[in-house]
Formats: sequence, structure tokens, C-alpha cells
Amino acid sequence: MRTLPKERRYETLSYLPPLSDQQIAKQVQYMIDQGLIPAVEFNETSNPKDYYWTMWKLPLFGARSPQEVLNEVRECRNEYPNCYIRVMGFDNIKQCQSISFIVNKPSQSRF
Repeated sequence: MRTLPKERRYETLSYLPPLSDQQIAKQVQYMIDQGLIPAVEFNETSNPKDYYWTMWKLPLFGARSPQEVLNEVRECRNEYPNCYIRVMGFDNIKQCQSISFIVNKPSQSRF
């Protein structure tokens, strides 16, 4: 088994190779199935001390399919290609973020 090249690790799933849109859709479907509210955020750096990222539009309160979230991710990638972009899931009962993972890194080319 081969390890990934040495590089900075970020959040959940950062030890895996970059996720394809299909894999992102599966993660988002899991979030929706768990009753979490998906949101897209972006930031110029991924410094762990940066607690607040800029939110891309409002959270997707009415999202029923992963495709809706992927469309927002694509728009955000087109608008801010040199930023880190992450998808997060809010738990409206606990009033906190439950899941987040990076879907775009600035040096990473998208297919």
C-alpha cells in the first residue's frame, strides 16, 4: 500500500485522495439523510486558527438532493478558484456544526 505524498492535512477526509463530485454527492446524501442542513463555505487559507470562513450564500435549508449542494459547490469553485471550499452540515437540534470536509484546494485542478 502506498501513502499519499507529504502535504498539509486539513479536516475530515483529508487523508484520502481528492474526492470526485460523485463521492462528494454520497457524503452530502448522508448528511441530508441524517437531517443535517448543508452549507458551503470558502476561505483563502486553511489555517486551523481561522474558525470563521465566509459562507457561500445561505445554508441550503430546503436541500432534498445532493445535486442542489453540488451545484452550489460548482458555482463557488467558478467564482473563487483560488480558495479552499468546504461543505458542512449543521445540526438544527444541537445548534452546531456536525460535519465538514474540504472539497476544493487552490492548487488542486478539478476535472
